[in-house]
Amino acid sequence: MRRTVREIGWAVRGACRASDPELFFPLAQSADQEARAKAVCAGCPVLADCRAYAVRAAEPEGIWGGLTVQERRSLRFPSGWRQPATG
Repeated sequence: MRRTVREIGWAVRGACRASDPELFFPLAQSADQEARAKAVCAGCPVLADCRAYAVRAAEPEGIWGGLTVQERRSLRFPSGWRQPATG
């Protein structure tokens, strides 16, 4: 289920609010674009809220809280999480 800005009120205080959304949701991601988006996030007053939301909601696209989809995924599923239980 997608959340609205009303449901994630911290978003209106985000440093990205004045940026072009394509910076955070590019059609073709590049290292330069990723670095520019992360630079905006680095000075954001709601970075922790944004990151927590994106990880919890499993946002499938874009840079949220200074993290790419792959970086958020690694927080949700750390290395070795699927190893079988011993016993």
